[in-house]
Amino acid sequence: ELVLKVRIQNPNLRENDFIEIELDRQELTYKELLRVSCCELGVNPEHVQKIRKLPNTMLRKDKDVARLQDFQELELVLTVSDKKLLFRVPTLAERSGYNKKASELTY
Repeated sequence: ELVLKVRIQNPNLRENDFIEIELDRQELTYKELLRVSCCELGVNPEHVQKIRKLPNTMLRKDKDVARLQDFQELELVLTVSDKKLLFRVPTLAERSGYNKKASELTY
């Protein structure tokens, strides 16, 4: 797994901490990075304008993602400023730590 630090680029947020995400090294694509980042941060992927590798490099394609190293810092730059439209509640299956088999157990 490749571990990356990701946050939303927004200086107006009270808490602008990074979270760590894990990507399978066999699936290092821009699309997968976007999917996992948005899922973990609760952001709609349609509202992501670009992904920036800090301090100042825009990621554009799969080869850019393949060059990332463990614990590199990334920011999602969003297109919409209305907070109500930006964030979505991830489904139970999308949440990290969700175990489908455990949810089907009956007592």
